[in-house]
Amino acid sequence: MKRSVLTRYRVMAYVTAVMLLILCACMVAKYGFDTGADLTFVVSQTHGVLFMIYLVFAFDLGSKAKWPFGKLLWVLVSGTIPLAAFFVERGIRAEVEPLVSDPLATAKA
Repeated sequence: MKRSVLTRYRVMAYVTAVMLLILCACMVAKYGFDTGADLTFVVSQTHGVLFMIYLVFAFDLGSKAKWPFGKLLWVLVSGTIPLAAFFVERGIRAEVEPLVSDPLATAKA
């Protein structure tokens, strides 16, 4: 598996997790303090698009790493739980790192 597959997943996991935290803060401002409705709309739409990209990259990584369906489902759903994507990404990186082929090591051999 190429390193770029893991890198794409990691970037989107962090971006999606940060956007979800921003969205949660916007929701608190909108419903708790009755302010920021326009900002909440923009953030929610942005998070939705980024989450769809995250799903594609996570599915791509899962299919190449040959994960069982339950594990793939957990990784996909972790983008909807605040803070979960940070922890899941760390575990996935540790698990998938040995599967990544390093093109420089192959070229040197």
